Amino acid sequence: MFMHNKKLMHTVRVSAPNPKLASLIMEQFGGADGELAAAMRYFTQGLADLDPGRRDLLLDIATEELSHLEVVGNIVCMLNAGVKGQMAEGTEAGELLATITQGGDSHTSSLLFGGGVGLVNSAGVPWTAAYVDSRTEPTADMRSNIAAEGRAKIIYERLINITDDPDVKQTLGFLMTREIAHAKSFEKALYAIEANFPTGKLPGQPEFTDKYYNLSQGDGDMRGPWNEGEQWEFVEKPDQQMAVDGGDGTASVKLPRKDQQISKKAAERTASRTDVDPTTGADLGAGPGAGKTKPMKAA
Repeated sequence: MFMHNKKLMHTVRVSAPNPKLASLIMEQFGGADGELAAAMRYFTQGLADLDPGRRDLLLDIATEELSHLEVVGNIVCMLNAGVKGQMAEGTEAGELLATITQGGDSHTSSLLFGGGVGLVNSAGVPWTAAYVDSRTEPTADMRSNIAAEGRAKIIYERLINITDDPDVKQTLGFLMTREIAHAKSFEKALYAIEANFPTGKLPGQPEFTDKYYNLSQGDGDMRGPWNEGEQWEFVEKPDQQMAVDGGDGTASVKLPRKDQQISKKAAERTASRTDVDPTTGADLGAGPGAGKTKPMKAA
């Protein structure tokens, strides 16, 4: 059950309208790393989590993310307050056009949303449930949540760096700081699970768990704790990087006899001939820059 408190979690003050900044801040309203995506991610996880402690944590933070969504939405609306009135009352065309085309996608929020907010990111791309990457496996979700909070913090940092409005900076700073607090909580919840790595229940195949395949070779090859030491077997010889299971490295399937016959007929019908060099459209229409083409026979 939800009840709405009319007081925001953090007071929103805007020194002056700025539609361009408003369109950029929309990233944290309807973007991949925004507050709506975070709220939906943690709600879906919390509803399915069997552990009462994690469930409580996830639902608490999900609800806080909704409150952050409200804060971000109010920032956007305050930054668009001037253009909202102008759009509604039909200010002189030239002046209004200059206002809503200051840059970025400010015209999108002005024309489509009347200076309000929409479920879109800073480029006007609609919000999608594909942003919600919950798997309802706690060791996977907690790691994903930590990364999500880190990504959101970076976006808030960038928004803080591009605005000179001290009041907006203060509110964005609060939102950024809460990402840090949430990441700490998620990390504690992850490590409160005694066996939290690897993700899931099934163990890895021991012959591959400690191998590091050096598959990008040349200048810039580096060794470090990610591929060096007693924990790793470093494999760099090409012949040891192919068919590592001991098989022949090919793909095959056991087909019923009927399907084998059908597949054989299809292969024969679509086989490429190697004993002919057909004249193609590239040959017929060859011009400067076409490279080598088949010479045309004299009529």
